[in-house]
Amino acid sequence: MKKAVPPKEALAILSSIQSKSLVLIGGCFDLLHDGHLAFISEAKKYGDFLIVLLESDQAIKDKKGINRPIQHQKKSASVLLKKSITDLCILLPYPFINQDYDNLVTAIKPAIIATTKGDPYLFHKKRQAAIATAKVVEVIERISNYSTSSKVEHE
Repeated sequence: MKKAVPPKEALAILSSIQSKSLVLIGGCFDLLHDGHLAFISEAKKYGDFLIVLLESDQAIKDKKGINRPIQHQKKSASVLLKKSITDLCILLPYPFINQDYDNLVTAIKPAIIATTKGDPYLFHKKRQAAIATAKVVEVIERISNYSTSSKVEHE
C-alpha cells in the first residue's frame, strides 16, 4: 500500500485493513537519521502495520524554528515510505490541535502507540491511548547523539 495521505483518506484506507495490528507513531522526521530509524524499526516490531503521523511544515517551523523543516512534509513522507518498515504516512494539516489528535487516534484505533523513553509528550499519548483503548509502549531510549536540531546547528 505505501501511501502518504491526509487524515480523512487515511481513515478510509484503514477501514479496509482492520484485521491488522496497528502501531502508531508520530513526529517531525524532517531529516531522517539513525535515531529515527532505530525508533521506527523497534516500533514496527509491536504490530504488523506501522502508521506515521507526520507533522505539517508550519507545525515544525513553530516548534523548531524559522529554518525548519529541513525537508518538507511530502518529501519526508516519501523517504519514510521508501523504508520497508513504514506502511502509511498521515500528512497532518495545520493547525492540528490536541482535540484533532484525540479524534484521529480514536478513529485509527491502534493497538499500540509507540514512543521513545523520556518523550516530553508522553502524557498526551497516554491520554490518547486511554480513549482509544490502545497501549503506550516506550520502545527505545532517545538516542542523544542523533537529533535533527543538533545536526543542523553543527553544519
